[in-house]
Amino acid sequence: MTLETLPAQPVIAAERFVLRPPRRSDAGLLALYAGDRRVAEGTRTIPHPLPPGAVEAFIARALSEGRREDVWVLDGAAQGLDEVLGVISLTRMDRGQSQIGYWVAPAFWNTGIASEAVRALVAADPHRARTLFAEVFQDNPVSARVLTNAGFEYLGDAEAYSVARGRVAPTWTYLRKGRAA
Repeated sequence: MTLETLPAQPVIAAERFVLRPPRRSDAGLLALYAGDRRVAEGTRTIPHPLPPGAVEAFIARALSEGRREDVWVLDGAAQGLDEVLGVISLTRMDRGQSQIGYWVAPAFWNTGIASEAVRALVAADPHRARTLFAEVFQDNPVSARVLTNAGFEYLGDAEAYSVARGRVAPTWTYLRKGRAA
């Protein structure tokens, strides 16, 4: 048996789950959920179909010491939910800014899981960011509502490339002032 040493990253409590760093043992559920076309097309970077080793490489990057992105798994096991409900991340940008990204497994859509995760991460403020940014594809108004309910304000329209879609798609960009602002 090999013990896994996780890099220093806080575990963040939400009401129905915790946000914790990913583990190698999460690979199966992450592959199952991220392999769903609907999940992949809601992100910029998840390919569809998922190539072999993609999830393992994602976990390795998330656990690396020199990462720019901190990744948390939404783990509901202690509350009788799945061990992996989705993923939320913060990517460090310049000038004390971070960008938040998230996805939730389709089985947990419309349950408030995404809203709870975003609110918990914003409240914990692990990057001590002056400003938080987020973007959602315009064909995902539910995700936009998650952000506005967490205090994000609409900043403007843009475009982003989605690997799963294989094209550029229109986005809405949001911002939220952090406590360090």
